[in-house]
Amino acid sequence: MTAAPPPRRIFEVGIAERALRAGLACRILDHGARLAVAVETLPAEQGRILLERPPGEVRLVLTGWRLASLGFRVAREGAFSLALERAGSLAMLRALADPLLRREAPLPFDASHLEPANRSETAALELCKLAGLLPAVLVLPDNGHAALPVAAESDVVSIFAFRDWSARSLEPVVEAEVPLAMAERARFVAFRPADGGVEQYAVLIGQLPEAVPPLCRLHSECFTGDLFHSLRCDCGEQLEGAVRRMAEEGGGILLYLRQEGRGIGLVNKLRAYRLQGEGVDTFEANVHLGFEPDERDFLAAATMLLCLGIAEVRLLTNNPAKVEALARHGVRVAERVPHSFAANRHNRFYLETKAKKQGHLIDFGVLREGGGPGRRGAA
Repeated sequence: MTAAPPPRRIFEVGIAERALRAGLACRILDHGARLAVAVETLPAEQGRILLERPPGEVRLVLTGWRLASLGFRVAREGAFSLALERAGSLAMLRALADPLLRREAPLPFDASHLEPANRSETAALELCKLAGLLPAVLVLPDNGHAALPVAAESDVVSIFAFRDWSARSLEPVVEAEVPLAMAERARFVAFRPADGGVEQYAVLIGQLPEAVPPLCRLHSECFTGDLFHSLRCDCGEQLEGAVRRMAEEGGGILLYLRQEGRGIGLVNKLRAYRLQGEGVDTFEANVHLGFEPDERDFLAAATMLLCLGIAEVRLLTNNPAKVEALARHGVRVAERVPHSFAANRHNRFYLETKAKKQGHLIDFGVLREGGGPGRRGAA
């Protein structure tokens, strides 16, 4: 495993991604320096100034997934940059980044203008993802542009190492009893990463067994489903069902992971919902926005389990990728325990898509038992 960059450099990544969220520029260091600004948050006046720079000086960087959705034949897992050779508009750039915005004119370039993104440009896209923004950036040489004040800087090694470093640095900060409606014997353990980012949570239900691996659920947060009982997904049923199952068995552990929308964040998940309303499925919606079909990583889950002294679990999941991820990070899955709930008319296509496109092992017999709109009835 590659050694993590010095802590100061890691902390600078968090400052840099916050700068992009605020529409400010950050300096990215590699062999030389580049300035990066997020297309989504770039102020109109600074956008106008950048578009007036000499032809070819400013480059637009997009993911292969986004470009493929625009009709270009490129490697989807890659990233590509385009020199802005002619005057354009910020509205055009934002329409290239955001599929919900309609373009005013045909694209002013073709595939022959695209070049594979270099390390600085790819790191700038990663900063956008860390910031919860659409992965689209403008990158230009750092030659003292007075019109583009720099709010932060970071280096490519630290940017690429940030996610793993943050997940591995998780440590418990407090534990408290929190009786739940479905499990009165419950304890919450809050974990905080060393970079000061968002906390992750472990919910310990009942008494964990000693003779056999405990039942475990990795649950990625879903604001709309967990809290507001959205009918577009089965997340609420999965959350409540996991707690109920653990209480019935006498004990278990649920990890509540802060990676909304398969890792793209709530704002982008709502954008994906808009696209789904136009006829694309849940995975196509993510890639139309420029993201991977699933941006999640489960290193944080493995870190918390090992910190709690749990190296082997029975995993409540329909997703084989979670089994593989825990094993890769040092936690053995002794058994995969199916975790399916009846569908309703709003989430049936979503569930079928998960099974067909990502290999989720969903019991379609269970899906067919549902069909009504009521969430509680589907559980």
